[in-house]
Amino acid sequence: MKNNKEILPLIPLRGLIVFPYMVTHFDVGRQKSILALEDAMIKEQRVFLVSQKDAKVEDPDEKDINEIGTICSIKQILRLPGDAVRVLVEGISRAKIDKYIEKDPFIKSGVEELIDTDDYDKTEAEALMRLIEKSFKKYIQLSGVVPKDALSSVEDIAIPGRFADIISSYLVINEDDKQEMLEAFDQVERLEVLLKILKNELQILELERKIGTKVKEKIDKTQKEYYLREQIKIMKEELGEDDEEKDEIKRYKNKISKAKLPAEAKEKALYELKKLENMGSYSSEGGGIKTYIDWILDLPWNKKTKDNLDIKHAREIFNKEHYGLEDVKERIIEYLAVKKMSNSLRGPILCLVGPPGVGKTSIARSIANAVNRNFVRMSLGGVNDEAEIRGHRRTYVGAIPGRIIYGMKKAKSKNPLFLLDEIDKMSSNYKGESADALLEVLDSEQNTTFRDHFLELDFDLSDVMFVTTANTLETIPMPLLDRMEIIEVSGYTYEEKFHIAKNYLISKQLKQHNIEDEDKIKFMDSSIYYIIENYTRESGVRNLERKIATVIRKAIAEIVEKNKKSININTNQVKKYLGTDVYTFEKIGKEDKIGVVTGMAWTAYGGDTLPVEAVVMPGNGKLQLTGQLGDVMKESAEAGYSYVRANAEKYNINNEFYKDKDVHIHVPEGAVPKDGPSAGVTMITALVSALSGRKVKHNVAMTGEITLTGRVLAIGGLKEKTLAAYRAGVDTIIIPKENEKDIKKISKSVREKLNFILAEEIDTVLENALIGGINNGNKTS
Repeated sequence: MKNNKEILPLIPLRGLIVFPYMVTHFDVGRQKSILALEDAMIKEQRVFLVSQKDAKVEDPDEKDINEIGTICSIKQILRLPGDAVRVLVEGISRAKIDKYIEKDPFIKSGVEELIDTDDYDKTEAEALMRLIEKSFKKYIQLSGVVPKDALSSVEDIAIPGRFADIISSYLVINEDDKQEMLEAFDQVERLEVLLKILKNELQILELERKIGTKVKEKIDKTQKEYYLREQIKIMKEELGEDDEEKDEIKRYKNKISKAKLPAEAKEKALYELKKLENMGSYSSEGGGIKTYIDWILDLPWNKKTKDNLDIKHAREIFNKEHYGLEDVKERIIEYLAVKKMSNSLRGPILCLVGPPGVGKTSIARSIANAVNRNFVRMSLGGVNDEAEIRGHRRTYVGAIPGRIIYGMKKAKSKNPLFLLDEIDKMSSNYKGESADALLEVLDSEQNTTFRDHFLELDFDLSDVMFVTTANTLETIPMPLLDRMEIIEVSGYTYEEKFHIAKNYLISKQLKQHNIEDEDKIKFMDSSIYYIIENYTRESGVRNLERKIATVIRKAIAEIVEKNKKSININTNQVKKYLGTDVYTFEKIGKEDKIGVVTGMAWTAYGGDTLPVEAVVMPGNGKLQLTGQLGDVMKESAEAGYSYVRANAEKYNINNEFYKDKDVHIHVPEGAVPKDGPSAGVTMITALVSALSGRKVKHNVAMTGEITLTGRVLAIGGLKEKTLAAYRAGVDTIIIPKENEKDIKKISKSVREKLNFILAEEIDTVLENALIGGINNGNKTS
C-alpha cells in the first residue's frame, strides 16, 4: 500500500460516508465547511471528507471526527437559497488524518493517502468476489432500493478493492458498517467484511419478506371471508331465509329496550349495537362489541334488595354465629340503628382490623345476613395493578372490566354488602398505585359516579355497604385509611376459645364429617382446654378448628377399625391422636431472684410472657444486649441504662458503676426475634435489681414503655398480655396508668383473680416490683 501525504481542507459529514469511486452530492450549511469548499476550489479542487462519530454535534472537535475518510474531487458547486451550498463530489482514495494544521476559520489537516496495491492473494480475492456478486444480485432482488443496472456496473471490475468500494456505495446499511468497510485497508480483508455485511443484510431482508407475506395472507384471508359472507347474505336474502345476524341484532334491541338502563348506558348500548349492525358480528371487532353490550345488560343498574334493619333480628344472628366479640357486635348494632333512624343508605366504611383467624370475614357475612343484602367478596391480597380495580380500556386486546364491576355483576343487586378482604396486602408497580384506585370506590362523595375504564359509563356505588378487613393498619395508605372507620377485632381469650370450640367448632366439624349423632364422638371439657393450651398458640381459632378436625378423623378411624359405638375424647385421647405437645407456656419460678423480671409481650398469636435477665460484672462500663432484640427494644434498653445512670444515687447504686462494671441484658429464646415498645419498665427494673442487689418479686409481671425522665407510657395488646401472664401463674400486673381504660376489656373471670397496679412513673413500678421497695438496700460499690 503506497502512502502519499498532503494538506487538504477537511469537511466533517453527518450521517454520510463517501467511498472511493463513488459519485454523490450533499448539502453544506455550516460556515466552516463552506469556507473549506471555497479554499479547495481555489487550489486543486480536492477536499478530505470524513464522518462525525455523533451526528448531533454542531461544532465537532478532533475527538468527534473519525480518523479514516476519503479524498474527493469536487465536480460541481451549486448555491442554494439560505446560504446553503450543494456540492457534487467523486471519491478518489482512502486517507488517514496525520495531524490537524488549522481549526479556524475552517479545519485543515495533513492526510496520508492510502492507495491500493497489487500485493494480495489473487485466488482468494477471486473466490470472494464471486460470492459477493451472487449475494449482491440477491440483495438487489430483495431490497427493491438498488437499481437493477447496478450489477452490470461491477461485473467487469477486476480490482478487488474497487469492486468492494463500488458495491458498498450501493448498500443501504448503517453508518457503523460503512465506516468498518472504509477502514478495511487490505483488499482481501475488505472483501471479507463486505461479504459478512451482505450475508447479514440478506438474512434481515428474508425475514422481512417472510413477515410481509404472512401479513398479506392474513389480510387476503380476512377479505376473502368478508366477500364470502356478503355472498351468503345475498343468497339468503334471495332465498327468503331469515338472516341470523339480523335476528341477533333484534334480540339485543329487545333486551336493551326491556332492561331498565340509565339514559347514558342505554344510549351507549344502542350506539355500539349500531356499529355491530354496520360491520357484522363476524368481523374482528364484532365479538368485542357483543361482550361489551352483554356487560352493560348484566349489571344491576336498578335492582335492589330490601334492607332488614330489625335490631333484634341482627343481634340474634350475631349471637348465633359468633361467640364473644361484644365490642364489635355493639358497634355494628349501633351502625344499623343509625341507618334505621336516619333512613339513610350511606354510612361509614367499616374496617375490621385484627389477627388472622379471628372471624373478620365471617363477621362481614353475618352483617349481610342480618340486613338482608347479597354478599360479595373481593380479595385484595397481592393486587398491584390499578387495572384490576378500574378495568382495562377497550383499546387493549382481551380487555375486561375491573374487579369492582365484576363483583357488582356477581352480586346481582345494586346494594350488596361488598367485602374488600386483606386491604393491607395491596402493593404497587410501575402501572400505578392500586390503593389510589380504591379512593374513588370508598369515598361516598365520589362513588356515585364510579367510572370503570372498560365500561366508560358512570356506575352508582353509593348504595353499596362496603366492609374492609386488615391484619394491620400500618401498611394502609393514610388517604385510604381516612375514609374508613376502624373496628378492632382482637384475639380471643382462653375462655372464649373454649366456648367457641364447644358451641360452634365441634358441631361444625361433626356435621362436615357426616356425624349426625353428636354423642358418637363426645369431647370432654378438659380435652378442649388441653388442645387450646398445648396444641395452638394463635389469636384466632383457625388452627384450633384444624386440630379438632384431626381428632374427629382419628376417632372415626378408631370407631370403624375397632367397631366401637362411640368415643369420649379426654386428654389421654388427645395426646394419642395429636402426639407430643406442640406448645408449653412458661410458668414463672417460685423464687425471688436478682436481675430477673417477668415482662409481657404481644405476638401475632396472642400474648406471652417475656422474662428479662440482667447481670453485672467487673469491666469498663460496657452495655451488652442479646436475645434477637429489634431496634425498638434496643432503644428501650439504652434509654433504661441512661435513666439508671442519671438516678443511681436515688436507688442506692454507686454513681461510678458505669466506669468499672459491665452490664449484660439478655432476653431468653434467642432464636426468636423480639421487638416492640413495651419493654422499657422491664429493662429498668432488671437493671436496678442487678446493680443494687435487690431481688424482684417472682409473682409480678409488668409492661410499659419509659421516657428518660421516668414517665411510663401506654402500650397496646393489654388483653392478650394479661391472659398470658395469668396462664404463667402471675397474680400481680403492673401496667401504665393510661391503660386503665383497657382493663374492662379483660374477661371478668380473669380480672377478678389479678391485682392490677397502675403506674405513671417508674418509681411506682420499682416500689411494687422490688423486695423492700426502692430505698431499702445498701449502696453497691
